[in-house]
Amino acid sequence: MVTAAHPLSATSAARAARVRHLGPNWYASVMGTAILGSAGVALPAQSGVLRDVFAGAWALSLTMLCALLAARTLHWARHGDQARAHLLDPAVAPFYGCLSMALLAVGGGALTAGRDLIGTRPAVVLDAVLFTAGTAVGLAAAVAVPYLMAVRHRADPAQATPVWLLPLVAPMVSAALGPLLVPHLPPGQPRETLLLACLAMFGLSLLATLLMLPLVFARLIGPAPLPLALTPTLFLVLGPLGQSTTAVGKIADLAPGVVPAPYDRGLSVFAVLYGVPVMGFALLWLALATAHVVRARRRGMGFAMTWWAFTFPVGTCVTGAMALARHTGLAVYDGLAVALYAVLAAAWLAAVAGTVRGLLSGELLAAPRPAPVARLAATGRTRSDAAR
Repeated sequence: MVTAAHPLSATSAARAARVRHLGPNWYASVMGTAILGSAGVALPAQSGVLRDVFAGAWALSLTMLCALLAARTLHWARHGDQARAHLLDPAVAPFYGCLSMALLAVGGGALTAGRDLIGTRPAVVLDAVLFTAGTAVGLAAAVAVPYLMAVRHRADPAQATPVWLLPLVAPMVSAALGPLLVPHLPPGQPRETLLLACLAMFGLSLLATLLMLPLVFARLIGPAPLPLALTPTLFLVLGPLGQSTTAVGKIADLAPGVVPAPYDRGLSVFAVLYGVPVMGFALLWLALATAHVVRARRRGMGFAMTWWAFTFPVGTCVTGAMALARHTGLAVYDGLAVALYAVLAAAWLAAVAGTVRGLLSGELLAAPRPAPVARLAATGRTRSDAAR
């Protein structure tokens, strides 16, 4: 019995060792893959082949989510000290917002890209479960992570990075994807309650983001530049911009017959008055972030998991542009959505290629760097930055 059990225990120990350094930032890969499918089905031009491709992207994201949830469960069970240390690390704790957004993105994708693959009823059930779990985690992260930053992390505003936005954006993802479930609820108060709850989450996420953005921009123009590896996180600012435009558009789509007049018509007006200027700012930030990434690449920026920041935020701008196309009738927003989706697809391919290479080489799941270098990274500086 002992000899028979020994190989099993050795195998279990080996699996646990492989996930020791698996952090919550890995959920970003699920988000980026899920939105590849859900943003794709929102595009104006569709075909049977394309819809199959988008459904395949969603199915891949579902598989990735299940595998990652299992690995993270093993991580908590075998390396609870490491997992708790992540919560107390100001550089890692904000990534718990990615858990919420991964659940929400895969759930929402079930009703868009995945519905033809698994059927409407299973898609509704899956989305309802993941939306409920993702919203609960997102609201908890939106409170817990800023609280920890204030009382335990003691983060210096000069250390601000766009990563700090992640727990604050999670409720905005709920606001954008919750309306998908409204038609599947009983008419009357259940539908109106969910739709107005989505509007409330839009508000709380937007206001919290507006509090954080000045810190991010101040860091960008401050004396200590972002480390090269963190430069891609500038794309995270696109997340609340594109997702909020998507949210107000989808809320306005569902408002007639759910929200009493004249508020239903008011929401349609608000979707345009809010979405057009915000999308304009998103394009400005996209150009600024791209310029910084090009500069970082020329200075030797290599692949890191932060490259997944190129995917989900750009995908939210695709769905935001399509929401504006519906509400304005302007073909220019259709063209913008197609162009942004091309950027999303290219970014996803680059992130996947880098991730696969990192996994095969073992670098992405290796132990973190030595403490002196890690401390520099936590303060927003690399060794080369310090030398400069």
